[in-house]
Amino acid sequence: MSDASYRDAIFSTPLDRMARFSFDEQVVACFPDMIRRSVPGYGQILGMLGLIARRHLRHGAHVYDLGCSLGAGGLALAGQLPPDAFHYTGVDLSPAMVARARETLAAECPEHAVEIVEGDIRELDYRPSGMIVLDFTLQFLAPGERDAVIDKLFAALEPGGVLVLSEKIVADDEQDNAWLVERYHDFKRANGYSELEISQKRTALENVLVPDTLAAHHERLARAGFPRSQTWFQFLNFASLIAFKEISGSPGESAR
Repeated sequence: MSDASYRDAIFSTPLDRMARFSFDEQVVACFPDMIRRSVPGYGQILGMLGLIARRHLRHGAHVYDLGCSLGAGGLALAGQLPPDAFHYTGVDLSPAMVARARETLAAECPEHAVEIVEGDIRELDYRPSGMIVLDFTLQFLAPGERDAVIDKLFAALEPGGVLVLSEKIVADDEQDNAWLVERYHDFKRANGYSELEISQKRTALENVLVPDTLAAHHERLARAGFPRSQTWFQFLNFASLIAFKEISGSPGESAR
């Protein structure tokens, strides 16, 4: 969205009291611009969803998009796959996100079987699915709650199904991590964010977004039962993984 009214300027003026970051109506209004300018590689990750689905999704299978925000994952799939190729359920906890996503998907892909539901991914009663997308969502859950969610997603996946997990990450080495954070801030500066905006948003996200290392993600996936996972994309301290649920009777293989 190029209209100035949709530009992310939430943290552009000094705030006397820094509130915790939340996906409210103010964020919804500028979310596409916020994502474009602050999440490296987001467009590339979305663009690959259809290609991954073509390779791994059983025709007509169900797809979950958890923490779907404005439904960009559903739009990406609908743009690359015919209406009968999949059934899509986007889930988000934010009422403002849900309302906007429903409007967008109804307008942009009316022939596809898509729905948006307001719900908590920790409590959802999952239906069998061929693909589950978890883009930049797990990081907003308390670390102690993440294993249980991944366990539920593994159980929900059909044999041969895949989980796409995209997250902000931290490096194992403190010096490497500092370099990644510095370059990420350079990325945001190059996209027009001021020092004040970078600083205030970082404060607002403190203890709200708590990233894991790549190793921690792979280990969690293995504990849940995925015999194989790999990091297929990384841009600075943002990465996307794919985990495979083996087809019944096929030998397990562990890889990264």
